[in-house]
Amino acid sequence: MNKPSIDQQSLRTLARLTFGNAASLVYLGAVAAAAVFVTVDTLLVAHDDASFAGVWLFLLAAPTVFLFLLGGSMAGAESFGPAWFMYLALTVSVLVQSLALGWFVRLVGGGARRSRTAHPQGA
Repeated sequence: MNKPSIDQQSLRTLARLTFGNAASLVYLGAVAAAAVFVTVDTLLVAHDDASFAGVWLFLLAAPTVFLFLLGGSMAGAESFGPAWFMYLALTVSVLVQSLALGWFVRLVGGGARRSRTAHPQGA
């Protein structure tokens, strides 16, 4: 019987790093606010010319979104490729960056949390 490569503990750790700290939640909240802004601007506001509201999502998802889009164009997709690929690249890049942000927070602030044993005074 083969053991799965990613166990439940690993998935919990990835989810905690991606969604379970304040820095990642602030980042994901900013991305969600920008997505709502882009949606409202696209659907409800009439423009004489093109709107640059979508640029905010790409700026928040940079630089990883550009790596995904570059990979897609190298695989044969024209320009930005199909719309589903662009949305997938945005979503995956935001999740990757949230994971990286959570990992960084854990790296910087994790030293105090690692030692949970009580230390005697003066030792």
